[in-house]
Amino acid sequence: MNTSLFKGTGIAIITPFDKNQQVDYNSLEKLIDYWIDGKVEFLVVMGTTGESVVLDKKEKKQVFDFVTARVAGRVPVVLGIGGNNTKEIIAQLHEFDLNKAAGILSVSPYYNKPSQEGIYQHYKTFAKECPLPVILYNVPGRTGSNVLPETTLRLACDVENIIGVKEASGNMEQIMNIINHRPEGFVVLSGDDAITLPLMAAGADGVISVVANAYPFEFSEMVRLAAKDNFIEARKYHYLLLNVIQHLFVEGNPAGIKAVMHQLGLCENSLRLPLTPVSDTLYKKIASTLIIK
Repeated sequence: MNTSLFKGTGIAIITPFDKNQQVDYNSLEKLIDYWIDGKVEFLVVMGTTGESVVLDKKEKKQVFDFVTARVAGRVPVVLGIGGNNTKEIIAQLHEFDLNKAAGILSVSPYYNKPSQEGIYQHYKTFAKECPLPVILYNVPGRTGSNVLPETTLRLACDVENIIGVKEASGNMEQIMNIINHRPEGFVVLSGDDAITLPLMAAGADGVISVVANAYPFEFSEMVRLAAKDNFIEARKYHYLLLNVIQHLFVEGNPAGIKAVMHQLGLCENSLRLPLTPVSDTLYKKIASTLIIK
């Protein structure tokens, strides 16, 4: 199975809303071109950063169809489908035209805190019903449980169409264990912008990024340079963006990145409840670290 499509920089794209919290398709259209012109390798739609949990089924399908139509094959599109009810997320596969997607990003089950065996069986069952490559998504800070390296590697070896993992545990040793023992072709992607560079040095294949929503060229160029072992030049981009990155998650994602993008004139600073825009204090701090092109 060709996994090269999922290397480099993917963006966990935002869903822009207008001032009335309706999906802002005019802004989304411009953003898609902005991201692709920024030379990112792929886009991820319906992820955490896209506020998928506050979109209804109809809106999810409309956003997915709009994104894939506007992308028009210029870059691969990965669709986020995940949850804590295995049967229900398998049913979700039939709600989208999967011919338009290159792969599925699926978050580990949250809230009900399954055992490692439960996580393994969940993904194995889901992948069996999924006609596309599946990328695991481990984000313990949101799910309340950690997918241990042994479970990730077991899935990587046992299930043919589980082809990679987005690792957002923040645990460098854990992620390096996966890199060190993974089967050939299994893709390891950083889920944390701030540690993408050191993970690339350790052998990771790329990232699914938040900050690249605002700075697609700068972040994807850093990843490309790192992939070529040119860490002297890659470090310049890393430290250029680090101050911005450190403010993105202080009051939650995607509130931070939407504040950045609003300041850059890319979209409204609008989120749906229970999420709210960042505080005035943080908004000003973000403005002080803004990179003006």
